[in-house]
Amino acid sequence: MTQNQRYVVAFNASPRKDGNTARLIRYALSKIEEQGIKTELVHIGGKQIHGCIACAKCWENQDRHCALTKDVVNDCIDKMIHADGIIIGSPTYFSDITPEAKALIDRAGFVSIANGGLFTRKVGAGIAAVRRAGAVAALDSINHLFGICDMFTAGSTYWNLGIGLEPGDVDKDEEGIKTMERLGENIAWFITQLKN
Repeated sequence: MTQNQRYVVAFNASPRKDGNTARLIRYALSKIEEQGIKTELVHIGGKQIHGCIACAKCWENQDRHCALTKDVVNDCIDKMIHADGIIIGSPTYFSDITPEAKALIDRAGFVSIANGGLFTRKVGAGIAAVRRAGAVAALDSINHLFGICDMFTAGSTYWNLGIGLEPGDVDKDEEGIKTMERLGENIAWFITQLKN
């Protein structure tokens, strides 16, 4: 990646690598890529990711990393620091996000704030896959990261969600696909405006 190359990183917090969440993310990423922006999809779902332990070492060390080093979170934080846009996608678990998504949000968010605002003015977007209900609450949980980390939150023509239970069901959700594609277009537009 060149120094001026725009870059969006997306995190799939579903344990299914090619499930509905990943598929929704890919619809958005395809539109971002059409604008010449590099994208990366990182699968964190189902991995052993520890939640924040409130040790405050990120404030003490200020080394742009979490003090917990035995999982993938610091690698994710590095990608988030270098990205112009950050997407976090999660299936809906009891009207909320997966534990992996929550751990990433808490730890990356604290590291960003403790190090002077590492995510300031980046573009963020949440994506939720849902069987029936609860996705709006899940999206709200993701959007909390963007609000507290001084970021811009991208939206679409509807809530950033797609409906489906079995892997691939979201491919039949025409409105969900259009919503993701427009979300990708909006993220790309937003990044382009910020970089001008």
